[in-house]
Amino acid sequence: MAKTYLLEIGLEEMPAHVVTPSILQLKERVTAFLKEQRLDFDQINLFSTPRRLAIQIEGLADKQADVKKEVRGPAKKIAQDADGNWTKAAIGFSKGQGASTDDIVFKEIKGTPYVFVQTFTAGKAAKDVLADGIKAVITKMNFPTMMKWSTFSFKYIRPIRWMVSLLDDEIVPIQILDVAAGRVSRGHRFLGHDVEIKQAADYETTLADVFVIADADKRKAKIREQIATLAKDHDWHIVVNEDLLEEVNNLVEYPTAFAGDFDTKYLPIPDEVLITSMRDHQRFFYVTDADDNLLPHFVSVRNGNTEHLQNVALGNQKVLTARLEDAAFFYHEDQQHSIQEYVERLKKVSFHDKIGTMYEKMQRVMVIGDFLAKHFGLSETEINQVHRAAQIYKFDLVTGMVGEFPELQGVMGEKYAVLKGENPAVAQAIREHYMPTSADGDLPKSKVGAVLALADKIDSITSFFAVGLTPSGSNDPFALRRQAFGIVRIVRDQGWDFPIKELEQAIQAELVAHDATFDLDFGEQTQSVADFLTDRVKQWFSNHQLRYDIVDTVIKGSRQDIREMFKAADVLNKHQDDPEFRETIEAFTRLLRITAKADHDIADLQVDPALFENDAEQRLYDAVEKLKTTVTPAMSMGDRFQALAGLRPLIVDYFEQTMVMSEDEKIRDNHLTQLLIIARMINVMGDLNQLIVK
Repeated sequence: MAKTYLLEIGLEEMPAHVVTPSILQLKERVTAFLKEQRLDFDQINLFSTPRRLAIQIEGLADKQADVKKEVRGPAKKIAQDADGNWTKAAIGFSKGQGASTDDIVFKEIKGTPYVFVQTFTAGKAAKDVLADGIKAVITKMNFPTMMKWSTFSFKYIRPIRWMVSLLDDEIVPIQILDVAAGRVSRGHRFLGHDVEIKQAADYETTLADVFVIADADKRKAKIREQIATLAKDHDWHIVVNEDLLEEVNNLVEYPTAFAGDFDTKYLPIPDEVLITSMRDHQRFFYVTDADDNLLPHFVSVRNGNTEHLQNVALGNQKVLTARLEDAAFFYHEDQQHSIQEYVERLKKVSFHDKIGTMYEKMQRVMVIGDFLAKHFGLSETEINQVHRAAQIYKFDLVTGMVGEFPELQGVMGEKYAVLKGENPAVAQAIREHYMPTSADGDLPKSKVGAVLALADKIDSITSFFAVGLTPSGSNDPFALRRQAFGIVRIVRDQGWDFPIKELEQAIQAELVAHDATFDLDFGEQTQSVADFLTDRVKQWFSNHQLRYDIVDTVIKGSRQDIREMFKAADVLNKHQDDPEFRETIEAFTRLLRITAKADHDIADLQVDPALFENDAEQRLYDAVEKLKTTVTPAMSMGDRFQALAGLRPLIVDYFEQTMVMSEDEKIRDNHLTQLLIIARMINVMGDLNQLIVK
């Protein structure tokens, strides 16, 4: 008979960001436990609030599934002696299976008889299985932060204050430290009281009577509904940020949304400042009109009912007003100083004590930005904009506003730059240089911003590598992996030529030429930085589930150009199922294996048709000479592959009719030169020897 099991872990208030991952972890661990213990079930319902993690298992089998199995032992000739008596081997085998020799049967396997014993293990009652094992499920959970309490050495996300463990209406005994599981749960901290859960199936409805909406999805839906009602009643547009909604939902057990106001005198402050004050600092939802203009109102959610709600709104208004007063003060004071004054202050601001000041970083970025802007073919106007942006792009770090609201760095730089008369493109680049701020964050929209973002990230990575501060394992305190991944994403998005090692060496030369190294030695870490960036390209491919052999092929290309890696991967991925793909790659790789042994500088070699020994050489030569005029750097990778694939039958004929490694040195060198020219065209797509073709 199917049962319902309820487990509730009652805690002191957990941080909001921990609640959802924790209940999902509990479900995963319980599911694995039930599977391991052979306890069938229909579904697991999840309940979570700041003070509790709970699961309700429906359709739980009343006992473990019985286990019947047939175990093979030694061969008959080993199990019995010549007189048919059981040997020690047979007796020991049967005892080991909890049986006797009377239970042995013989079965033939490929003509040889073996002894077999059938075993039977009766399933334990569900209550006993849970009592024996569910404690370990609870105590083995892990969290981003752990704490101890009282005199106990045990660590958990927050102190455990109560537990409920019910199989239908029967308590399943669990003891953790000084807390014994029972049937008593706790209601809302202020509105409710302790409550007895009579049946495991009654959990949600019983808690609802004591002002706890235990189902997180239902609680979130209630908040969303209340916000929609406020919006409709006031003709507002309330921006429901999903991350904020998730956080607020995990701060309350019985939500009630309410509206508040702030003085219109604060509206001249940039919207980003007001929104940050409301959303990030106070966990308020902001309000706009139909045209997306910010209105002097906010929406918040209290953990309680509507009683004295106006007092709650007034209290929140006072807190927000204090925050906005600070913002207004800094906004006014910051404008009393010039951008150059702020830049001068950066000479005394440390970027890192082993690397230098923020001002010195900006000097390096200016050199790197100038070089990249020219390398990527930006216009003269854009090059000048990159240069100006690099001169000032960190100035807002020493403004009062960013000191109070660090999350507005870049944003306030753009705002203040516009107010001080800087070119809008320069101001936009100041904001965009931080992008992307996460693995899937927004990318710079402008070329000027993209170049500045690349220059800043390249400088950060190379500087930290130069002083030996490199990521190791999961330790990456300066977020260098995120910045490197940002470089990869920006380059891919812009489609810019980015040969990693070549650019590194060129940038190092530029820094030396402009006396902008500030005693940092970038040269020794060139290969390490190149490998680091290449690993981020591999990460991108891994995230997008590209075949590992295609990844190895494009990553190990001779030039290691990020743009070419992506193009080659797209082409190989697109054509991998073509009917002639295998034959084409096999022809290419045969050619590449032979030329890998050649010791020639291809730039100094010319093919001499007079040395050809057969028509296959001439036909391949004519086709390659024709391709030389069409296969150019401007040609798309897809067209390049198709053009080179057309050589396949000619390459096959060539190898059938030609002894490449001729004893005549001149003829042998002529053969290798002809093949090396083709190999150079092929190698743009990567190391095709890494491809697995079937």
